[in-house]
Amino acid sequence: MTSKRTRDRLVQRLIEQGVSHQMVLDIMANTPRHIFLDEALSHRAYEDTALPIGHGQTLSQPYIVARMTEILLSAGGKLDEVLEIGTGSGYQTSILAQLVGHVYSVERIKPLQDKARERLRLLGLRNVTLRHADGGLGWPESRQFNAILSAAAPRDIPDSLKQQLAPDGVLVIPVGADTQELTLVVRLGDSDEFKTQRLEPVRFVPLLSGVTR
Repeated sequence: MTSKRTRDRLVQRLIEQGVSHQMVLDIMANTPRHIFLDEALSHRAYEDTALPIGHGQTLSQPYIVARMTEILLSAGGKLDEVLEIGTGSGYQTSILAQLVGHVYSVERIKPLQDKARERLRLLGLRNVTLRHADGGLGWPESRQFNAILSAAAPRDIPDSLKQQLAPDGVLVIPVGADTQELTLVVRLGDSDEFKTQRLEPVRFVPLLSGVTR
């Protein structure tokens, strides 16, 4: 289940689907995806598919994790501080934490956050700050981020997230209800102007407001 051959097969599938950023591929190959699932599903950890993690949420398909991370890294600019909307299992968080300076991650479902914290501790990832809060609000204490990645889809891009981008910062987010598109938003310098680019169809859980315990 956790053999190098099994992980290498997953990485080869990512390459065949167009993922080419070598650092992303290396991190995906060396991160134990099975620890982010309940034991009953851990044997499916290295399939290229989304898997349930409870509370109506999913562990994203490896291709989507790799693709979103690659887009974020390839957009240019420094990545000292990255905001993640939707910690979920903590898998995407762990991939980001191995590639950027510091990850600030927001999760609205407390039991998921608690499990993610333990998994990140198990991996020794100390450059992550978690918060139990409404992800649509971001991290609003006047903080600006080099990049924001959302693992849940709003109907429309929240202005609160756009405003938390640092100059030339990038936002990678799925957008839509019945149909969704992975979208890249770039802040143009320190202005209030943004360039938006639709990239490809995707399917994510919706971005919901409020918090649960």
